Amino acid sequence: MKTIFWVLMLMSPIALAAENLSIDHVTIAGANLEHLRKALADVIGVSAEYGGPHSNHATEMALVSFPDGSYLELMGIQANADPVAVSMHVWSRFLKENAGPCAFALRVSDINPEVRQLKAAGIPVGVTEASGRTRPDGVKLAWETVNVGPGSRGSLFPFLIRDETPREKRVYPSGKPTSTRFAGVAKVVIGVHDIESAIALYRKAFQLPAPLRYQDEQFGADIAWFENTPIVLAQGNSGASWLSRRVREYGDGPAAFVLKNSSVGILGSPSKWFGKSIFWLDEAALGWRLGLESTVPTAR
Repeated sequence: MKTIFWVLMLMSPIALAAENLSIDHVTIAGANLEHLRKALADVIGVSAEYGGPHSNHATEMALVSFPDGSYLELMGIQANADPVAVSMHVWSRFLKENAGPCAFALRVSDINPEVRQLKAAGIPVGVTEASGRTRPDGVKLAWETVNVGPGSRGSLFPFLIRDETPREKRVYPSGKPTSTRFAGVAKVVIGVHDIESAIALYRKAFQLPAPLRYQDEQFGADIAWFENTPIVLAQGNSGASWLSRRVREYGDGPAAFVLKNSSVGILGSPSKWFGKSIFWLDEAALGWRLGLESTVPTAR
């Protein structure tokens, strides 16, 4: 009987665990997509590819995709958007207030086993929803998503996404990565109001070991990183810190993103997180917080 049990386990889809937490994309929201595209191009020298309007009559997007299959999604309000659709959008405030990082998604090959695992762990999971968009060249894309955890979509927890059309057509509209200067999205920094509670929820949801901890005075936060994952939880180290203010304004959710394997040179005094240097780009010019993770290991 034990042999049969293990055979069945091996035949089953692998549910999400540390090694399977693969970033599909991260989302940056603003009122005007062209403004987002120009700011990103000015700061990192990469032009985002226009991906087309979503089927929600509210938003449109552009993306910068990377060799590992992850991408930055820049999301703005369509020129002739339905005002009601915009006001009802889950990220309406982020869009209207140019709030930048608003969500992130994990890619999965099958949503069902992930939903079963999360529900078994006592994590709330929403209803699977179908969505899509049409690329400017007429290629139709379709996918399904499911919300995970408390809060809005992709906030404290990522939402899950599974493609119904070939994924490469969504990620690589020109047939190749937009940029090879960066290997992909290294880390999602999730601002939280209670880091201990957030750690407990993540460990429960994904069977994770205790995270590595660090106090980063420069970043203004208590940092918790789940090793071998892209997940970084961060709580402002004072009520006056930028992160505490953001969490009070928008709730728990992504506050910054970090790209990996940057070919960019030294940009100033970096944060040093767990053996890696992270150089923060010009927030005033970009409009949101983006870091570049050095390929060169450093002392913590």
